[in-house]
Amino acid sequence: MATEKPKIKAKATASSKSTPSSQPSFFMFTKENYILMLAGIVVIIVGFLLMLGKNNTDPSVFPADEIYSFRRITLAPIVVMIGFGIEVLAILKKPKEA
Repeated sequence: MATEKPKIKAKATASSKSTPSSQPSFFMFTKENYILMLAGIVVIIVGFLLMLGKNNTDPSVFPADEIYSFRRITLAPIVVMIGFGIEVLAILKKPKEA
């Protein structure tokens, strides 16, 4: 014998119903924020692409001049950090008041 749980119906109250005109629609981010976020992602991807290099087919050769080049060691991390800075700016930027 299985016991049945009683079904409880919730009554809709006037406070639970909201019309679109009673509460203004407010988005956290604007179009400008999303454009800045996209720009930050592109800059981060460019930074990681700068870190890439060609494949070394000979495992006995260590190309130190390619691995420790200015582009991979200095420029690429700076570009990635600039991209992260753009992302932080995009998140913290307040929308303009209308």
